[in-house]
Amino acid sequence: FIVWCRCFTLWLTSPSFNRVHGISFAHRSELHKAKRIVVKLGSAVVTRGDECGLALGWKASITSQIFNWLCREMIIVTSGAVAFGKQRLRHEILLSQSVRQALHSGNGQHKEMSVPVLEARACAAAGQSGLMALYEAMFTQYSTCTAQVLVTNLDFHDDEKRQNLNSTLQELLRMNIVPIINTNDAVVPPPEPNSDLQGVISIKDNDSLAARLAVEMKADLLIALSDVEGLYNSPPGTDDAKFIDIFYPGDQQSITYGTKSRVGIGGMEAKVKAALWALQGGTSVVIANGTNPKVTGHVINDIVEGKKVGTFFSEIKPAGPSVEEQTEMARRSGRILASLKPAQVMNGSRSEHVILLLLCDPLPASRFDLSAGRLPSAMLMRLSLSLAKLNSLAVGLRQIAVAAQEIVGRVVRRTRVAHGLELEQVTVPIGVLLVIFEARPDCLPQVSALAIASGNALLLKGGKEAANTNCVLHQLTLEALSLHGVRDAIQMVSTREEVEDLCRLDKLIDLIIPRGSSQLVQDIQRAAKGIPVLGHSEGICHVYVDADADVDKVIKIVRDSKCDYPAACNAMETLLIHRDILRTPMFDQIIEMLRKEKVRIHSGPRFASYLTFSPSEARSLRTEYGDLECCLEVVDGVQEAVEHIHKYGSSHTDVIITENKETAEQFLKQLDSACVFWNTSSRFADGYRFGLGAEVGISTARIHARGPVGIEGLLTTKWVLRGDGHTVADFSESGRMTYLHENLPVEQDLTGQRGEI
Repeated sequence: FIVWCRCFTLWLTSPSFNRVHGISFAHRSELHKAKRIVVKLGSAVVTRGDECGLALGWKASITSQIFNWLCREMIIVTSGAVAFGKQRLRHEILLSQSVRQALHSGNGQHKEMSVPVLEARACAAAGQSGLMALYEAMFTQYSTCTAQVLVTNLDFHDDEKRQNLNSTLQELLRMNIVPIINTNDAVVPPPEPNSDLQGVISIKDNDSLAARLAVEMKADLLIALSDVEGLYNSPPGTDDAKFIDIFYPGDQQSITYGTKSRVGIGGMEAKVKAALWALQGGTSVVIANGTNPKVTGHVINDIVEGKKVGTFFSEIKPAGPSVEEQTEMARRSGRILASLKPAQVMNGSRSEHVILLLLCDPLPASRFDLSAGRLPSAMLMRLSLSLAKLNSLAVGLRQIAVAAQEIVGRVVRRTRVAHGLELEQVTVPIGVLLVIFEARPDCLPQVSALAIASGNALLLKGGKEAANTNCVLHQLTLEALSLHGVRDAIQMVSTREEVEDLCRLDKLIDLIIPRGSSQLVQDIQRAAKGIPVLGHSEGICHVYVDADADVDKVIKIVRDSKCDYPAACNAMETLLIHRDILRTPMFDQIIEMLRKEKVRIHSGPRFASYLTFSPSEARSLRTEYGDLECCLEVVDGVQEAVEHIHKYGSSHTDVIITENKETAEQFLKQLDSACVFWNTSSRFADGYRFGLGAEVGISTARIHARGPVGIEGLLTTKWVLRGDGHTVADFSESGRMTYLHENLPVEQDLTGQRGEI
């Protein structure tokens, strides 16, 4: 019975049920399922800035996008007849005046040419045929037929006319013909006094028309394109204006509407009313900008693909806050957290209790995640949360608590600028961090602890594979934070927001840290819009076995680097062998060990030429296997090993095994990687093993933090200047003061107060 109820509930909330019963899509991610789409092109989209002609470039771009979606049923509601007619009539009037002026020029009569006020209905009558001819020409390029349909209010108020209109549109769609619909502005009643711009079509009519048609034709989606990005809670451009990503019917009271568009009379208020009317009729609505040259080329594509473009209207408001609201909550609590002593938060008795709970609570949830479906072995290794992992995790959290002593607000530099004028450079949190991680539930408490210790607010976006474990671990983290009134500082993002959408929150998020596959990191680096990304795209780690290497050390280090945890980013992916080692007992022992460990060997081009047997050839020397596989290649010496790593490596972690100190130092100095080791396993490249307690990730960037990033890597600095009425004028040629710029001691005393040595 419970299973049946669950299935029935899922069916009731499914998009297929919603569409049959006239309920709009609840989430952007469902918009790609829309079968019938109405695209409304407002006057501000189709007209130029001078309102005397058509914006042909943008119109052609939108036409090409509509063609891309002709596998769906597309209906266009367009403005522009008045603007096109106005352009034609002005041209004709000016031409006529110039002819008359030429005839009278012989009499010495010269009159300044002027254009009379053009009546909107006359402009519409002159422009409708030209507007349609342009649409036909544009769609003909794609071998697509169009049809013009002119309507008035009577076509909707009269039942017979409404049925005829519906029947006509249905037949056009059935024949894959794109209906181009416009109000018949040649016969509409004149506008009320002072309610319209002279000679310009009313946007309000086409907003209402698009909404009416969308409901009448049972359209799944209405895309209303205008000259605004979407809906704001107050007029765009004002200091407090905030863009509304998703608008719910109950939010109407929170909107302050501003001035109307440069054309038309409706403005945003008319758009919202039309959108809500369509939404109530079962059609999803998105209001977006169709005039921005940077986005116009793909605005319709992005909307239908579910990307965060424009304002999406939804009837179903989620129970929890939006991701934007979560970020703002995190920032507010993060600022409070930064003002506290992190050590107090980390070392509270309740925090110790949380660490103890960590050793038992997540295990059932972890087992449930592991049993949820068939997963690759590498994924299972990342996903599993064993007791051994939890023990190491607890130790790491205690290390972070120790390292958190007075790290925020620490003075790193003091300068006496002048007498009575002292400058300090002080460590401060970066702000709001977004950490996106895949299938590594132990990442959550590690990153949370580092954020608390560094005073940063945190947004966490975990993979669905570990959803249950992440939920338990997040609740344990909140227990520690709630004691200090900063519970909101760490937020778990569990909405349907796509990673690409999160990366667009450049005004809310200060740093993105991806932890997962190289594909995830690369996707985030491409998607991040104005937000710095800390991380590494790949973990192609090398171990170079020199001619002077000790065989016992080689076997131990290579086995540990490759086989201890092959799914880790610091695991060896390529083994470089000095040419002199080939066909020696050491080489045989290396191969035998790898075979016993069931490591699949892929040969590099040079190595393959030395072999009598034929292992599979490496598809690329730049491959991160993430499993019991590795590439084996031959080099002539340390210099060639360094050059090979620079060419094919990822600047993550690289190792040399040799007893020759001079060779080792050459490798350590010349190799440009975040971590460079001598006679140790590559697996030491880890925040916990470095004594940092944990890491938010390993960075291969050359700006800010590099290598395993712990607390220090999550801090930046600010400058604090203390004076006593000083001004720059005091230091001018005629001033009374001179600069000293004396360096002062920065040693902190035991109480955390500034003190001199």
